[in-house]
Order: sequence, then structure tokens, then C-alpha cells
Amino acid sequence: MRQMGMRGVQVVGIGFFFSLIITAMLFIGLPIIALVWRNLHDQAWQLALDKRVPQSVIFSLKTTLISLLLILLFGTPLAYALAYWRFPGKRLVNVLVDLPIVLPPAVAGLGLLVAFGRRGLLGPSLDEWFSLRLVFTQAAVVIAQTFVALPFYIRAAQAGFREVDPELENAAQVDGANVVERFIYITFPIVRRSLLSGALVSWARALGEFGATIFFAGNLLGRPQTMPLLIYNIFESDVQAAIWVALILIGMAAFIIGITRWLSQDDQITWRSH
Repeated sequence: MRQMGMRGVQVVGIGFFFSLIITAMLFIGLPIIALVWRNLHDQAWQLALDKRVPQSVIFSLKTTLISLLLILLFGTPLAYALAYWRFPGKRLVNVLVDLPIVLPPAVAGLGLLVAFGRRGLLGPSLDEWFSLRLVFTQAAVVIAQTFVALPFYIRAAQAGFREVDPELENAAQVDGANVVERFIYITFPIVRRSLLSGALVSWARALGEFGATIFFAGNLLGRPQTMPLLIYNIFESDVQAAIWVALILIGMAAFIIGITRWLSQDDQITWRSH
């Protein structure tokens, strides 16, 4: 009787466990399924011919690719330093790197505005010395995207650098290779997939950036808009067009995540083969 009772409890526990899994999957997937269903049901795909849609896609791709170049340029050395070097204030730097991930988007945008705005910390100096005004420009969009997406690349790159055997770099250093040569010929071939995965994730984050952008770059009518800004701008007047743009964003994000997962699995297979 006790065994039957225990089995009954186990069956109930397993059933409850799987019900939680199914509920979580539905909770995550249902909004996306609803968007797809609404698109097919109301033929929102026809709005792809709306000139605002391709304009926002092109503008988003243009700004995020520039942001990605900046992320690679500044994020790679910082990730390398955080992975290998010891220096005063390293813990503080790690905290600063993680902050944009957890900051509310409005706070990130407000911080950028106070830092680089016309009456901000650096804004007046940039205007006086270089005649450079960043607020409400395409440069502001790029800065906002870079700010929120940079930490994702740094953390992925840092994790990749930590997987490199220090003895390999030490041997190259003994042979006379400098820091740049060690990175190009020793470190980069090992961590290239981690760097690519981090770059893709940060790019996806930049594509979906909204809060910091609307605070720092604005959402002015008549100017090019990113896809999230276009969704916000046309939601009340044209829900179907907003749904169409949202589906494009979802498709791009799903494609990027799929490539990232494939790279991660390929790395695991390669590691196991060794």
C-alpha cells in the first residue's frame, strides 16, 4: 500500500512538473503565435508594401551595423583585459559593464541625455569645440544601441577568452610574440565562435532597442525611425502595420538566436571530440 501511495505521489508530482513546463512554454510562445495568427487572419502581410516598413528596416540595419562595429572595436579589448589582466578597480569595471543590462531603458536614455545632451555633462563642450550635437540625430540612435548592447558582447567574449589555455599564450610570448600577435595567431582562432555569438546577441539586442533611443534620439515624425520606434509610432493609427514590423523583428531575432545556438552546439561537439 505504501509503495502504491508513493507511486501515486510520484505520478502526481511528475504530472505537476510537466504542467508547469507546458504552461511556461505557452506563456512564452502564445504572444508570438497570436501575432502570427493576426497577421495571417487579417492579411497584414500586404502592408509590406507600405514604404514606412522597408524604410524602418533599412534604417535599423544601417544603425545597428554601425553600432556593431563600435561594439567590436571597443568591446573586444575590454573583454580581453577583464579576462586576463589584474588592475585596480576591476570589480568596479565589471559592475559598470553589467549595469546597462539591468538598468530600465528609460534610465539608460535619461543618462545618455544628461551626459551628451545640449545642457548635459559633455554636450556643451562637444558643441563648442567640434560643433557636434548628438541629441535627436542618427548618431544618437547608434550611441543608444551601442550602450545597451555592448555588455552582451563583452560578457560573451570574456567567457570565450577564459577558455584559452594561458600556457599557449605564454609559449608564444617566450618565442617573442607581442600582445597583438598573440591575439591574432593564438587567441582569436580559439575564441572566434564565442566572439561571433556575442556579436550576434548584441546585434539582436540593438535591433530591439527602444527605451534609451526614444529618450536620447527622439521619435520625430518625418525622420527615419528604427523598427521599434515605428511600431510605437503607428500602433494607435495602424495596428496591422505595427504587427507586420513586429513580425519582421521576431523573424530576425529568431534567425540570430538560431545561428547562435548552432555555434554553441558546434563548439560543444568540437570540445567533446578532443
